[in-house]
Amino acid sequence: MPASSAFPLSIVRRYWPWLVLLILLGGAFFWWQGKGSGAPAGGPGMGPGMGRGAWGGVTPVRVATVSQGDFAVYLKALGTVSALNTVSVRSRVAGELVELGFNEGQTVQQGQLLARIDPRPYAVAVQQAEGALAQTQAQLRNAEQELRRYQQLAEDDSIARQTLDSQRALVEQYRGQLKSSQASLAEARLNLQFTRISAPLSGRAGLRQVDVGNLVAANDSTPLLTITQTQPIAVQFTLAESLLPQLIEAVRAGQRLPVEAWDRSEQQRLAGGELLSMDNQIDATTGTLRFKAQFANQDEHLLPNQFVNVRVLASTLKDSLLLPVAAVQFGNQGNFVFVVKDQQVSLRAVEVGPSDERHSVILSGLSVGEQVVLEGTDRLKDGARVEVVEGLSKPASEAAPGPRPGQGEGAGRGPRG
Repeated sequence: MPASSAFPLSIVRRYWPWLVLLILLGGAFFWWQGKGSGAPAGGPGMGPGMGRGAWGGVTPVRVATVSQGDFAVYLKALGTVSALNTVSVRSRVAGELVELGFNEGQTVQQGQLLARIDPRPYAVAVQQAEGALAQTQAQLRNAEQELRRYQQLAEDDSIARQTLDSQRALVEQYRGQLKSSQASLAEARLNLQFTRISAPLSGRAGLRQVDVGNLVAANDSTPLLTITQTQPIAVQFTLAESLLPQLIEAVRAGQRLPVEAWDRSEQQRLAGGELLSMDNQIDATTGTLRFKAQFANQDEHLLPNQFVNVRVLASTLKDSLLLPVAAVQFGNQGNFVFVVKDQQVSLRAVEVGPSDERHSVILSGLSVGEQVVLEGTDRLKDGARVEVVEGLSKPASEAAPGPRPGQGEGAGRGPRG
């Protein structure tokens, strides 16, 4: 053996019992730590999320208290805003457009002047009809006088019976012409009134389609403008047939169910109204029923053809057990929570009812006043010791957690499973 390797070999032979003892002590230490915390064989290689409480220490958690109160059950749907009435304003007479009496986008009142067609040709037509009427009236008076004279002569047998009958027929003819002349005069006056185009209803005017100076035709395909009634306004939406029993029962009982309209992100409430009516049949292709809600829309946050999220207050659960949504966990065996008592947690299965963005209704498994872990659940197991702290994050009532298992679009529709 070379002289250079003799010294290290001698050192190994001298200290190897101490090296073996050191290895055994280290292994015993890690085994004891793992047994005390319930860690599986493999020691520290337990994956992410293990905090200081994963090895038998105290885990800091934030808790929520089970409360009792009323819970509003909302049915959610996607709706479309529609005007209660929409009118395309057209001219009933032909002529030159000489005046517009509105501004684009302006709120107009029923009867307000919107436009005016050149009235001069129609004023002339009225004068002509008045002249024709006067002529017919004069002819009728003359014929009636002649008829009275012929009647006196006929009593004395001074004229032939045929002459008297002819005069009577002439009087009836002039009377018919008189009615025709009166109708022509009324038509001429009506056309003169039609040169003034007024708003048929109150609403918001759209953009004008014809400018002053253009010739317009009667009942032209292009309207002068469109008026939409936005106060009040309607929202149409559909609900699945599985949700209909409780809603239809309330509608048929005459209840005015509150309805809310929210924006696309469901962060801002746009308006509040009430359920107005429902369709008379279910759509066989989608299995849904159409409903219509009405909103006063005083601030005009709702516009026709706008998409909104609709929430219908179907019922209110009185004196329900309420818990923040974030406190309810979901596992292979269903919903569960970590109940805190005497600085120690116990895993408890619960039955969850309707939920919204903030709270869940607990049907069974908890009592009022019990404390449940709200934050820090990823580091817990049944029987772990905890330390209740404050200020880890925002309260659950201020947070907006994403959809959880059994929650989301159908929130408030029934128990989660």
